Amino acid sequence: MKKPFTFVSLLFLVWGVVAGCQDKNADYRQAAANPEFLHRSVKKLTDIIMHDIFSPPVASRIYTYPQIAAYEVLLHDYPAYQSLEGQLNGFEGIPQPAADSVYCFPLASLNAFLTVSRSLIFSSDMLDAFEEQLHKEYREMGVPKDVFDRSVRYGQVAAESILAYAAEDGYKQTRGYRHTVSQAPGRWVPTPPAYMDAVEPFWFKVRPFVLDSCSQFAPATPSVFSTDKESDFYKDMLAVYETTNQLTEEQREIASFWDCNPFVMHTVGHVMYATKKITPGGHWMGITGIASRKAEADMMETLEAYLRVSVSLADGFISCWDEKYRSDCIRPETAINMLVDEKWVPLLQTPPFPEYPSGHSVISNAAAVVLTDLFGPSFAYVDSTEVAYGLPVRSFSSFQQAAEEAAMSRLYGGIHFMPAIVNGAAQGKEVGAHVVSRIKTRKEAVAIEE
Repeated sequence: MKKPFTFVSLLFLVWGVVAGCQDKNADYRQAAANPEFLHRSVKKLTDIIMHDIFSPPVASRIYTYPQIAAYEVLLHDYPAYQSLEGQLNGFEGIPQPAADSVYCFPLASLNAFLTVSRSLIFSSDMLDAFEEQLHKEYREMGVPKDVFDRSVRYGQVAAESILAYAAEDGYKQTRGYRHTVSQAPGRWVPTPPAYMDAVEPFWFKVRPFVLDSCSQFAPATPSVFSTDKESDFYKDMLAVYETTNQLTEEQREIASFWDCNPFVMHTVGHVMYATKKITPGGHWMGITGIASRKAEADMMETLEAYLRVSVSLADGFISCWDEKYRSDCIRPETAINMLVDEKWVPLLQTPPFPEYPSGHSVISNAAAVVLTDLFGPSFAYVDSTEVAYGLPVRSFSSFQQAAEEAAMSRLYGGIHFMPAIVNGAAQGKEVGAHVVSRIKTRKEAVAIEE
C-alpha cells in the first residue's frame, strides 16, 4: 500500500530502529512482527466459526472484537497509528503498558486476539494447540522469558478490557428471542427442507460500532406483495423464476462460489444432516488476507485491513438485519411455489430469515468500499478463499467487481428478488463509506516541505 512520505513517516522510520519489541539489541524484532502470525490466527478463527456453525451476523461480531484488541495493543509499536478510543461507539480504550518495561507487542497483540476469540466461540479448546504452537515459535525466535511473560500478561489485560466493552453491546440481551411468523400475505415463512426458525430477529438491538443507529442507512422500501400479474412484485418474482430456469454454467459457478450458507441441510430418507460452510463475512475476511499478502502489507497494515473490514461487516449486518425484520418479506421459493410452480426449487438453499434486503449485497459492498480505500480501485486479485471448501478460484479486477458478482449470485441462486440486490448494494456502499469516514487509524500526516 503506497503512502506519501510524511513527517510522521520519518518518525516511524526512526522509531523502527529502536522499537519492534522495544529492544534494539534483540534479533527477534523483525521475526516477531511477521504478518503471517496474524493471517494464521484469523484463519483459525474462521475454521472455528464454521465448525461451531455461527450465523453470519454473530460471526461478524466474533471477528471484530479480537481485531480491536489486537490493534489497540500492536499500535504501541507503530507511532503513525492511533487508538480507536472515541471513534467506536462507547469505546474508551484499553489499559496502557508500563512505560518502564520492555514488551514484545506483536506477541501481546496476538495473545489479546486469541484471548478475546476464546471467549466468543463455543469450541475454545480448538484454540489451545494453536496458541501453544504460536507461543513455542515466539520462544524459539529468542524472546526473553521476562519479556515473553510480560507481553502475554499485557495481552490478557487488553483482552479483558475489550471483553468488558463487548459485554455492553446488547448481544446477551438478544439471546433466546424468536421471531413470530406472520400470517399476513407476503410475509416471511420458514422454508424447506429444515423449516428453521428465523435467525437473529433482534439483531437490530446490538450496538453498532460506528453507525449512529441500526436504521441510519435504511434502504428504499421493497416492492409490495401482490398476486396481480402486472404488479412490480409479480414481475420481480417471474424474473427470478425465468433466470433460474435458464442459468448458464458460469452463473451456476458464481452462485456456488458465493453461497456461504452455514445453514445448508441435506435429507436422505429419514436422516437430515448439515453441511458446514464459511459465512459471507468469513469469505470477505479471506479476501482481506489475500489482498494484504499481495500488497506485502506489514503486520500493522494487515491488522488495520482486517479491523476496518470486520467493522464494515459487523455494522453491515446490523443495518441489513434491521430492515429484514421490519419489512419481513417473503422469499422467492415461497412465492413461486404458491403462485407459479409448486415444484420449483432454487439452485441454492434458502437461508432462514426474511428476504429483504440481500445480506450478501449489503456486506459485500460495505467491505469492498473499505478494501478499495485501503488498496485502491483497480486492485486485481485471485480469490482462493473457497478452495479449502472444494470450489475453484475466481479472478477479479477490483473489489467492487467482486461485490457486484456476490450480489448477483443471489439472483442466480434463486433466493433473492432484484430490489433486494440493487437496494442492498446501495445500502452496503453507504455503510462502507461511513466506516471509511469514521475510522481514522493513521494519525494526521504533516507533509515535509521541499
